[in-house]
Amino acid sequence: MSLDGRKIAVTGAAGSLGSTVVRAALAAGATVAAIDQADLHGGATPGLHEFGGVDLASSDAADKAFAAIGTKLGGLDAVVNVAGTFRWETLEGGSLATWDLLYHVNLRTAVATCKAALPLLLASKAGRIVNIGAAGAVKAGTGMGAYAASKAGVAKLTEALAEELKDRGITVNAILPTIIDTPANRKDMPDADFSRWVRPEQVAATIVFLLSDQAQAITGAALPIAGRV
Repeated sequence: MSLDGRKIAVTGAAGSLGSTVVRAALAAGATVAAIDQADLHGGATPGLHEFGGVDLASSDAADKAFAAIGTKLGGLDAVVNVAGTFRWETLEGGSLATWDLLYHVNLRTAVATCKAALPLLLASKAGRIVNIGAAGAVKAGTGMGAYAASKAGVAKLTEALAEELKDRGITVNAILPTIIDTPANRKDMPDADFSRWVRPEQVAATIVFLLSDQAQAITGAALPIAGRV
């Protein structure tokens, strides 16, 4: 899938999935704004522009970051909301602070990012938003209440925003991965069969498709990427 000439912002770019999405978009020909709360030190990579130290849960910080991105890239065609985190915690043994954290990181960042990027996307001829949901948002398991609730919010944000923008040239979709094969997940589940998990490259390839011209007719979708879990 070609993304030649496209200008794409990727949040959570310092993480395992975010960095893979950045590389896939660059390989497809895009110019990429990599955004993360952490500092970024990717070096002088052609087509890559890094925006570190950005708290995307803050509307002011998100607005400033996307104003800078629009100036640096000369516009914006797409946003991929990868920023997120996970906690396994039962309700009985857990804390309300965990629910606040996962709402803050998983949902609020996506909302603030979409809102900040929207003026730029509306000026594009092929606006795209891709959100990272989770299969757990459809059927939550033990200890996944807070995570699943926050990711269910991402799914409903996707549906509502797709309806809001469907006549304005912007598609909005979500993907619903199961367990992604990352170093952190391998450390947390060392006895698992990693071959059954979804590889970050597989998720990134799906995202590149949704950003491409070939996916122009797809909006409001929530696509499962389950591997063999």
